[in-house]
Amino acid sequence: MTLKEKMRQLTSERKGLLATNFYNLETLHGVLAAAKETNQPVVLQLTSSSIDYMGLHTAVELARTGLKEFGVEGWIHLDHGSSVELAQSCLDVGFDSVMIDGSELAFEENIRITREVVKRAQAYNANVEAELGYVAKLGQSHEAQVFTQAEEAKVFVEETGVDALAVAIGTAHGFYKKEPQLQFNLLKDIHATVDTILVLHGGSGVPEEQLRKAITLGICKVNLATEIKNIFIKTLQATLNGEEIDLRKIFPVATHSVTQLVKEKLLVVQNN
Repeated sequence: MTLKEKMRQLTSERKGLLATNFYNLETLHGVLAAAKETNQPVVLQLTSSSIDYMGLHTAVELARTGLKEFGVEGWIHLDHGSSVELAQSCLDVGFDSVMIDGSELAFEENIRITREVVKRAQAYNANVEAELGYVAKLGQSHEAQVFTQAEEAKVFVEETGVDALAVAIGTAHGFYKKEPQLQFNLLKDIHATVDTILVLHGGSGVPEEQLRKAITLGICKVNLATEIKNIFIKTLQATLNGEEIDLRKIFPVATHSVTQLVKEKLLVVQNN
């Protein structure tokens, strides 16, 4: 089943699909172990910085091999692609899905580059995700919020033909200084107005009940990144207080912490 088909199915069932970033072999295995133990599908995401760190071919082969070895239903996705060229490179090596992030560009320019990526992705039968509105990135202010508007989203989807749209309804990337308050009435309007898969970025730190309600109201794909990095590093730091230098003994403790975290999130997005 393609990612497009899976997300359509889950949206109709009012269930979510967890999309997790990975940064190395350990975080990848932590995510895949959770998906295997819960028998749940998962999207494996790579940002441009993770691709630069691991190398494009290495990263995609790690993900592809991991999905096969763990027996997990999953897809490989470019998260926050910054250019048409990067999206093309990811399509060429077999990504199932790419995001082109023109959310900080003018509306017409966002449409233009998204339309171009959609056109290129058709030859690969790949899913394309875009973003509309202001979902604060790491280091950006959480105070200045520009929410996605339903009518604008309708125009954007019709003009681009994009498969999935990340909407700004009150989340942000990174840690929250105060509990986020998702705009559920706005989400309801967007879901009723546009015929596309809806995506929630900034899933780390959003209370469980808000995630469940968002999924019930139309969100399908839920992104998780910051909490994975945080729990891996915090666990690793707590482990590095002895004389042990064998990475093969130290890393598995942190990997297990990722597995436990992702298992909890997978249960939430099932929305049972």
